[in-house]
Amino acid sequence: MKKTHYLTLIFIWKGKNSMLRTAKTIGYIIGYAALVSSQLKKVKIRKTQIDDVRIQDEMVYLYARRWASRILDSAGVKTHVTGNTEPFDEPVLYISNHEGNFDIPVLINNLPQPFGFISKKEVEKIPFLKPWMEEMNCIYLDRSNRRASLQMIKDGINKLKEQHSLLIFPEGSRSKGGEMQEFKAGSLKLAKSAKVKIVPIAIYGSSNIMEKYNSKKMVPGDVYVHILDPIEPTVFEDKTMQEVSQFVQGKISNTVQSLKENHYVKN
Repeated sequence: MKKTHYLTLIFIWKGKNSMLRTAKTIGYIIGYAALVSSQLKKVKIRKTQIDDVRIQDEMVYLYARRWASRILDSAGVKTHVTGNTEPFDEPVLYISNHEGNFDIPVLINNLPQPFGFISKKEVEKIPFLKPWMEEMNCIYLDRSNRRASLQMIKDGINKLKEQHSLLIFPEGSRSKGGEMQEFKAGSLKLAKSAKVKIVPIAIYGSSNIMEKYNSKKMVPGDVYVHILDPIEPTVFEDKTMQEVSQFVQGKISNTVQSLKENHYVKN
């Protein structure tokens, strides 16, 4: 067989393999949530029988971690987590940079404690996910509606005060492996008003799974996550909201750069 024909066959095989992987992963995203929907009613009943909020959240999170784990396995994603990997005895506000679509399953599967997250309104339309996300204390945000943004902050503060941890991406949208976008300082009001610690997270490599192919297919890859030391809520006593935002972004940006230098993923 001529070399050119051989290379063509390899290209076709890899393309089909990538398409199968993508279809399988999408199937897990919706299929697993549908499969365990019958368990949701039981989970809700059991939650009413337990007073400890952390145990309640862990019950729901058991299903979320399984969901995330299966998605990552299906897509061939390997995660490497370093830093502060011990759970906290109190609710915290996780703040992370946002590279790609796989950030959420990566973090669900690897952060040390349950958390809800801020999700764009469109995700609400994905079949079977909405009721589980509500049980996880997730909050939907309509970016086109300023009043909805203000409500999101109020809802987030209430969730933290109710002892549920939250995760936010202050960039607002995916960087897709490019330069980190400026953090929106207003999102830090959640930590200031609820008086909780801020835990910065740096993530690198997730955009190589989908975004560098314009989200048309998925390829296996490594994702690196570093959980930085928590920042006490007293940081707001001598810094403005904008200064805290820049301070947190600087810590995350420097860590992402370090991850990139140590684990560069070729495009």
